[in-house]
Amino acid sequence: MAAAIKSLVDKFQGHSEPALRQPSAEEVRELKQKYEQAGQSQVFAFYDQLSQKEQAQLFHQLSAFDPARINELADRALNPPKSETGPISLEPLPEVATASILDSDPKDIQSYYNEGIKLVADNQVAVVLLAGGQGTRLGSSQPKGCFDIGLPSHKSLFQLQAERIGKLQLLAKKTSGKDAVIPWYVMTSGPTRKPTEEFFQQHNYFGLDKSNVFIFEQGVLPCISNEGKIMLESKSKVAVAPDGNGGIYQALLAAGVREDMRKRGIKHIHAYCVDNCLVKVADPVFIGFAASKKVDLATKVVRKRNATESVGLILQKNGKPDVVEYSEIDKETAEAKDSKNPDLLKFRAANIVNHYYSFDFFNSIETWVHKLPHHIARKKIPSVNIESGEVVKPEKPNGIKLEQFIFDVFPMLPLEKFASIEVRREDEFSPLKNARGTGEDDPDTSKRDIMNQGQRWIESAGGVVVTEGDAVGVEVSPLISYGGEGLEFLKGRELKAPAVIEKEE
Repeated sequence: MAAAIKSLVDKFQGHSEPALRQPSAEEVRELKQKYEQAGQSQVFAFYDQLSQKEQAQLFHQLSAFDPARINELADRALNPPKSETGPISLEPLPEVATASILDSDPKDIQSYYNEGIKLVADNQVAVVLLAGGQGTRLGSSQPKGCFDIGLPSHKSLFQLQAERIGKLQLLAKKTSGKDAVIPWYVMTSGPTRKPTEEFFQQHNYFGLDKSNVFIFEQGVLPCISNEGKIMLESKSKVAVAPDGNGGIYQALLAAGVREDMRKRGIKHIHAYCVDNCLVKVADPVFIGFAASKKVDLATKVVRKRNATESVGLILQKNGKPDVVEYSEIDKETAEAKDSKNPDLLKFRAANIVNHYYSFDFFNSIETWVHKLPHHIARKKIPSVNIESGEVVKPEKPNGIKLEQFIFDVFPMLPLEKFASIEVRREDEFSPLKNARGTGEDDPDTSKRDIMNQGQRWIESAGGVVVTEGDAVGVEVSPLISYGGEGLEFLKGRELKAPAVIEKEE
């Protein structure tokens, strides 16, 4: 038992794994039998040709999967049970469960902030970062969090977010006089874990205490052929793919993250995606809002730009909180107006994958995680031809990857345990999805949004920003200001764009 716990801790803390143990003949026989009974014996097709090291690698990889369960997941995803026919009722979330930075009484927003900063100061707040994505679409070989969007400071997404955590810890300390700690749990995928660990080490964890930064890995599932067979990437390795952002829940258990949260006395968790350069990490307003509503799950949304914008919407579907994709909504529903404010869309709460969880909800993961559905993505998957042993690179989709979505848990909550807060898009949401030059959700738009935000903050504080030609905006370091506060020292000062404010001088 002690050895098993040490192995788990080593994996959790990013230590290199020891050489794989050679399985006994009896262990191999039992595992083969397990896969044969599931109709998946092809995974052992080349076992006898492998070196001892390769045999150990394949054995341990296959031991991590339950082939009968994989069959069940694939079958359920490929042949989903027919949903009960009947009318689908879509309504916005109840007003009691919502708030808006745009429309709410500023006193209420300040009250949420005060509550949230107190919870941070009491060391009850943690952050989970979804950072499994690679920067392939950006033309980068590094994890997306390592990407430099072109700011004057050349800070990466990881650095911007780390510095916001550091600043918030200082703001919380000012209110309480005590040291505040916000542990940061960074969920990577197989391809991004090692480079993420190395990036954090090279940059000395961006000023954060190493003991409060935990890099762990989401799970993987085998790729399945169109015929329902587990595919081999090579003769000694199963083709696998990350299990989607919904894999976060199982990963929190497997990596020991939830247990670490428990030991620290964490009560409130903020989870978000790495590609949003404007994200307010562990936002006290969000934490305070969700805590005051006593909900188990809350989400940030931005106002839908127009009826045709391709975004998922947070709403209630048949009386349950849910996300409905734009493709599932007809034109009439998309264009419907709010009866209380005809200038606004009735359904306008756009999902930005920015969530709050109570620790109590995380405590119940075992009771519902197995109920989460798996979705299929049809892909071209290079794989070994079982007959010839050669790797085939297909020209059209030859298999599926199974993945879960983080929001599939929403309908499992009663409506009274779910809430949503609307935030300003220009202040909190600028996703990085596309290569430079695309003109939408690319490095240039991310840079622009940060620079424009900094200029707004400085002008609001009484500073003057002089722009000439295409030169616009100011980069305000998170070490100076978390959300626009503390910039009074710039009152009456004139800055020539583009500028960087890194120190109070």
